[in-house]
Amino acid sequence: MSLEIDVDHTRGSFRISARFSAAPGLTALFGRSGSGKSTLVDIVGGLVKPDRGRVAIDGQVLVDTERNVFVPKHLRRIGYVFQDSRLFPHLSVRRNLLYGRWFNRQVGAASADLASVVDLLGIGHLLERQPASLSGGERQRVAIGRALLAHPQVLLMDEPLASLDEARRAEILPYIERLRDEAGLPILYVSHSVAEVARLATTVVILTEGKVTAVGPVADILSQADSGDGGSVLDAQVARHDEPFQLTVLTSRAGELQVPRLNAPVGASVRAYIRGRDVMLSLKPPEEISALNVLAGRVVAVVPDKNGGQAEVRLDCNGDALAARLTAKSVQRLGLAPGLPVYAVIKSVSFERS
Repeated sequence: MSLEIDVDHTRGSFRISARFSAAPGLTALFGRSGSGKSTLVDIVGGLVKPDRGRVAIDGQVLVDTERNVFVPKHLRRIGYVFQDSRLFPHLSVRRNLLYGRWFNRQVGAASADLASVVDLLGIGHLLERQPASLSGGERQRVAIGRALLAHPQVLLMDEPLASLDEARRAEILPYIERLRDEAGLPILYVSHSVAEVARLATTVVILTEGKVTAVGPVADILSQADSGDGGSVLDAQVARHDEPFQLTVLTSRAGELQVPRLNAPVGASVRAYIRGRDVMLSLKPPEEISALNVLAGRVVAVVPDKNGGQAEVRLDCNGDALAARLTAKSVQRLGLAPGLPVYAVIKSVSFERS
């Protein structure tokens, strides 16, 4: 199952032009606020009719302006999860979920199994409770369940974690990962959080001022994001836990890394996001420093920014790509140029389950 998008649309003085496809898994729409992410999701969901274009799911056309086709939103088999859960406050969790299944019968599709959705999202103990008694993360999991029980062909998620605090985001992220891996449908996911996208996405679509500027696997594309600091994604595995110091030791092609204790078993795969501004470079092996993580690498490219005050230094660390964001003065002082061997000192890392 795949989602095909090729649209142009103008809202006031803002114009969006986007063409890409989304396969099963999680496709993240990433960009600064006002880049057109939510407008694009609204076009797919039928909330906005584009000026020109075509939207189709596995060849089933939802929008084709040339043929004057525009399937109304209530007839599209699309699940929509908003920033706020939008649960019915007078209904129990069970009845909120069953509302999604009722809608599914209205479009004539086979009902998804309530028990399997409840198990997927870990909400069995919440079924008889009212929405007002739930945490923000629990409400969002119920909202996702309601959308899934409508048996959608595509799931749209418009910044579903934006209204949650850090603890609630940490609570719901594993369930979105499981949804990505087990639901078997395209998920179009809007976010402006680099760390969130690094953890969740299989594919990233970067939007800049309404235009798609890059599409591809998260590890290849995320470093191009216009986020102000750039960054890198590394795939790693849990090698062991250092219990006395509450650390987890990870292995990757780039080398060994030590991070705060992760709640993950030995052998588990993790995905790391390392911000460019959290990487320092040294020409010699650093000694007697507080940083635990030092990786050997070689400079691949030095890319100055537009104003010339900073630059992104791209490294090859034994086959893994790592980016450091430095001042132009530091680049000149160290004589950084392609081919030069260096040591990357990583000040901070964000490692999550993949």
